[in-house]
Amino acid sequence: MTLHTVEVPEDNAVFGQTTSAFASFGYSAAVRAHGLLFIAGTIGRRADGTIPDTIEEQTEIAIRKIEEILRLENLDLSALVDVTSYHVDIRRHLPGFIEAKQRLVAPPYPTWTIIGVSGLASPGLLVEIRATAAYPDASR
Repeated sequence: MTLHTVEVPEDNAVFGQTTSAFASFGYSAAVRAHGLLFIAGTIGRRADGTIPDTIEEQTEIAIRKIEEILRLENLDLSALVDVTSYHVDIRRHLPGFIEAKQRLVAPPYPTWTIIGVSGLASPGLLVEIRATAAYPDASR
């Protein structure tokens, strides 16, 4: 089996200084295997490292980071086939999450699992999104 890791350049405008997390925590932004791209959990931390207060902005940043990883692989959000999102205080934040998601993700929609959690890696984080995309040339 051949694996390809996606490296986000340190000077990437979307990720900014947050690219240091890959080395600090020892993980890849994404890994390609068997015609699929497995994207690590992304969070709504701004490029300067700060965390927005609103679920809408955190969701938009996290989805834009996924979109950037897809762009690095010559894909776009329509390549997503499966998404899982983890939410702190899900009942309170779900409406804002859905609003931001609907602005950014268009049909055909991937499968999507939404899970409530008690906390994420840093205080103030409200959502983390992981995703899997399929390459168009992947066999069915």
